[in-house]
Amino acid sequence: MRPKRGTPSLTVKPSRAISVDEQPTSPTSPLAPFPPPPPTASRSRAPEVYGFVAWAVTYLLFVLYFLWAILPDDWIASLGVSWYPNREWALLVPAWTIVTVLLTYFTYFSMAVRGTPPFSDISTYTGQGQYPEGCGPTAYLAYARPNATPQAYDIPIGLVNRVLYDLNATGE
Repeated sequence: MRPKRGTPSLTVKPSRAISVDEQPTSPTSPLAPFPPPPPTASRSRAPEVYGFVAWAVTYLLFVLYFLWAILPDDWIASLGVSWYPNREWALLVPAWTIVTVLLTYFTYFSMAVRGTPPFSDISTYTGQGQYPEGCGPTAYLAYARPNATPQAYDIPIGLVNRVLYDLNATGE
Protein backbone atom coordinates (compact mmCIF):
# COMPACT_ATOMS: atom_id res chain seq x y z
CA MET A 1 0.00 0.00 0.00
CA ARG A 2 1.46 3.31 -1.06
CA PRO A 3 1.00 6.48 1.00
CA LYS A 4 -1.35 9.10 -0.41
CA ARG A 5 0.11 11.90 -2.38
CA GLY A 6 1.25 14.82 -0.20
CA THR A 7 1.69 12.78 3.00
CA PRO A 8 5.19 12.18 4.24
CA SER A 9 6.40 8.65 4.28
CA LEU A 10 8.36 7.10 7.11
CA THR A 11 11.65 5.70 6.06
CA VAL A 12 14.04 4.02 8.42
CA LYS A 13 17.67 4.71 7.70
CA PRO A 14 20.09 1.92 8.42
CA SER A 15 22.01 2.56 11.63
CA ARG A 16 25.70 3.09 11.40
CA ALA A 17 28.28 2.63 14.09
CA ILE A 18 29.17 5.85 15.95
CA SER A 19 32.85 6.33 16.54
CA VAL A 20 34.22 7.22 19.96
CA ASP A 21 34.98 10.79 18.81
CA GLU A 22 31.34 11.39 17.85
CA GLN A 23 29.83 10.21 21.14
CA PRO A 24 28.47 12.95 23.37
CA THR A 25 30.33 13.63 26.57
CA SER A 26 28.22 13.56 29.69
CA PRO A 27 28.87 13.23 33.41
CA THR A 28 26.11 10.63 33.59
CA SER A 29 27.30 8.43 30.75
CA PRO A 30 29.93 5.91 31.84
CA LEU A 31 31.06 5.31 28.27
CA ALA A 32 31.87 8.88 27.31
CA PRO A 33 34.75 10.60 29.13
CA PHE A 34 33.89 13.93 30.72
CA PRO A 35 35.79 16.08 30.05
CA PRO A 36 37.57 14.29 27.26
CA PRO A 37 41.28 13.79 27.93
CA PRO A 38 43.64 15.77 25.71
CA PRO A 39 45.59 13.88 23.08
CA THR A 40 48.61 12.11 24.56
CA ALA A 41 51.02 13.71 22.08
CA SER A 42 50.35 17.23 23.38
CA ARG A 43 50.23 16.43 27.10
CA SER A 44 53.44 17.08 29.00
CA ARG A 45 54.60 14.77 31.78
CA ALA A 46 56.71 17.49 33.40
CA PRO A 47 54.26 18.13 36.29
CA GLU A 48 54.38 14.44 37.20
CA VAL A 49 58.18 14.46 37.23
CA TYR A 50 58.38 17.69 39.25
CA GLY A 51 55.82 16.37 41.73
CA PHE A 52 57.74 13.13 42.26
CA VAL A 53 61.06 14.97 42.68
CA ALA A 54 59.52 17.37 45.22
CA TRP A 55 57.98 14.44 47.12
CA ALA A 56 61.28 12.50 47.17
CA VAL A 57 63.37 15.52 48.23
CA THR A 58 60.89 16.34 51.02
CA TYR A 59 61.11 12.84 52.45
CA LEU A 60 64.91 12.80 52.13
CA LEU A 61 65.20 16.10 54.01
CA PHE A 62 62.85 14.85 56.72
CA VAL A 63 64.92 11.68 57.18
CA LEU A 64 68.12 13.75 57.42
CA TYR A 65 66.50 16.13 59.92
CA PHE A 66 65.23 13.22 61.99
CA LEU A 67 68.63 11.48 62.00
CA TRP A 68 70.38 14.75 62.94
CA ALA A 69 67.92 15.20 65.82
CA ILE A 70 68.26 11.70 67.35
CA LEU A 71 71.74 10.34 66.48
CA PRO A 72 74.54 10.80 69.02
CA ASP A 73 77.43 13.15 68.18
CA ASP A 74 79.89 10.28 67.79
CA TRP A 75 77.81 8.65 65.04
CA ILE A 76 77.45 11.89 63.12
CA ALA A 77 81.20 12.55 63.38
CA SER A 78 81.92 8.99 62.15
CA LEU A 79 79.89 9.79 58.98
CA GLY A 80 82.40 12.56 58.20
CA VAL A 81 80.22 15.53 59.14
CA SER A 82 82.41 18.08 60.90
CA TRP A 83 79.83 20.82 61.54
CA TYR A 84 76.08 20.78 62.13
CA PRO A 85 73.68 23.10 63.96
CA ASN A 86 73.10 22.84 67.67
CA ARG A 87 70.49 20.25 68.70
CA GLU A 88 68.25 22.84 70.33
CA TRP A 89 67.23 23.95 66.83
CA ALA A 90 65.57 20.57 66.35
CA LEU A 91 62.91 21.75 68.80
CA LEU A 92 63.04 25.50 68.22
CA VAL A 93 62.30 25.51 64.47
CA PRO A 94 59.07 23.43 64.68
CA ALA A 95 57.92 25.33 67.78
CA TRP A 96 58.52 28.72 66.15
CA THR A 97 56.77 27.54 62.99
CA ILE A 98 53.65 26.54 64.92
CA VAL A 99 53.64 29.82 66.87
CA THR A 100 54.02 31.78 63.61
CA VAL A 101 51.08 29.98 62.01
CA LEU A 102 48.88 30.55 65.08
CA LEU A 103 49.95 34.20 65.25
CA THR A 104 49.04 34.63 61.57
CA TYR A 105 45.53 33.27 62.17
CA PHE A 106 45.13 35.48 65.24
CA THR A 107 46.33 38.55 63.34
CA TYR A 108 43.90 38.07 60.45
CA PHE A 109 41.04 37.43 62.87
CA SER A 110 41.94 40.58 64.83
CA MET A 111 42.08 42.64 61.63
CA ALA A 112 38.63 41.39 60.63
CA VAL A 113 37.16 42.22 64.04
CA ARG A 114 38.82 45.65 64.03
CA GLY A 115 37.43 46.44 60.59
CA THR A 116 33.88 45.50 61.52
CA PRO A 117 31.73 48.52 62.41
CA PRO A 118 29.94 48.49 65.78
CA PHE A 119 26.25 47.64 65.98
CA SER A 120 25.39 51.28 66.71
CA ASP A 121 27.06 52.49 63.49
CA ILE A 122 24.68 53.73 60.80
CA SER A 123 26.45 51.66 58.11
CA THR A 124 25.23 48.39 59.65
CA TYR A 125 21.53 49.10 59.18
CA THR A 126 18.99 51.62 57.96
CA GLY A 127 16.57 52.44 60.72
CA GLN A 128 12.95 53.59 60.50
CA GLY A 129 12.58 57.10 59.18
CA GLN A 130 16.18 57.40 57.91
CA TYR A 131 16.50 58.34 54.26
CA PRO A 132 19.56 59.00 52.11
CA GLU A 133 20.72 62.61 51.83
CA GLY A 134 18.39 64.82 49.80
CA CYS A 135 15.56 62.32 49.92
CA GLY A 136 12.40 62.36 51.96
CA PRO A 137 9.36 60.16 52.24
CA THR A 138 8.15 61.36 48.81
CA ALA A 139 11.46 60.64 47.03
CA TYR A 140 10.16 57.27 45.86
CA LEU A 141 7.34 58.88 43.85
CA ALA A 142 9.83 59.83 41.11
CA TYR A 143 10.47 56.17 40.52
CA ALA A 144 6.83 55.33 39.87
CA ARG A 145 7.38 55.74 36.13
CA PRO A 146 7.77 52.33 34.43
CA ASN A 147 10.95 53.34 32.58
CA ALA A 148 12.69 54.92 35.59
CA THR A 149 15.80 53.37 37.09
CA PRO A 150 15.84 53.59 40.89
CA GLN A 151 18.75 55.12 42.69
CA ALA A 152 20.95 52.59 44.48
CA TYR A 153 20.38 52.86 48.24
CA ASP A 154 18.68 50.91 50.98
CA ILE A 155 14.93 51.17 51.37
CA PRO A 156 14.10 52.31 54.90
CA ILE A 157 12.92 49.51 57.16
CA GLY A 158 9.70 51.39 57.95
CA LEU A 159 8.72 51.42 54.28
CA VAL A 160 9.57 47.74 53.91
CA ASN A 161 7.41 46.92 56.94
CA ARG A 162 4.50 48.99 55.59
CA VAL A 163 4.63 47.16 52.26
CA LEU A 164 5.11 43.66 53.67
CA TYR A 165 2.94 43.90 56.79
CA ASP A 166 0.25 46.45 55.94
CA LEU A 167 -2.27 45.92 58.72
CA ASN A 168 -4.96 48.04 57.05
CA ALA A 169 -4.99 45.94 53.85
CA THR A 170 -5.20 42.58 55.61
CA GLY A 171 -7.97 43.64 57.97
CA GLU A 172 -6.10 42.62 61.10
